[in-house]
Amino acid sequence: MGRIILIASVGVAAVLLGTTAFLSMGSGESKFEQCSVNKIAGGTSAIGGPFSLIDETGTRVSDTEVLTKPSLIYFGYTFCPDVCPLDASRNAEAVDILDAEGVETTPIFISIDPARDTPEVMAEYTDVMHERMIGLTGTEEDVKAASRAYKTYYSKNDSEDDEYYLVDHSTFTYLYLPERGVVEYFKRDDTAEDMAERVACFVNNS
Repeated sequence: MGRIILIASVGVAAVLLGTTAFLSMGSGESKFEQCSVNKIAGGTSAIGGPFSLIDETGTRVSDTEVLTKPSLIYFGYTFCPDVCPLDASRNAEAVDILDAEGVETTPIFISIDPARDTPEVMAEYTDVMHERMIGLTGTEEDVKAASRAYKTYYSKNDSEDDEYYLVDHSTFTYLYLPERGVVEYFKRDDTAEDMAERVACFVNNS
């Protein structure tokens, strides 16, 4: 679409590097040691937490109502020209691979651009990605609270165009298990097959 951003600012890079370091410095002590590739500093309780967002029907929902099964959680936005659709489609592919193995998971897409991502827009976007993908949006405060809980980063780019602005953001996908919380995260270079193998390991050993 001609709007792909390949170079982040120094400030953005520093934040993302800091987030990566936070996620990667865990002690390695875990019931799922054989499944984990990326360690979470401070243990699994360091990432995630309660949220209150708006689903695709316009209904306010909590984390306990949404995260009832193993879930792949991603923070992005529907106007994202490149990264988000690639990551969301990869996550959907991982879900399909897991379905074939008898492991049911739910893909979650949380918007970081609530001004444009209304429930209707989210419904249209997620329906294209995967029939079970749940799209969540909310107020600016709702989204900021969810982002803080999951240690994600996003920042709207300065633009004179109020309609076609872009948003810089982190691109991790988190594996959430009910009763356990976030147990693993995936990077952009992880393939759908890699993700499915690791998710299945966590689920089958939970």
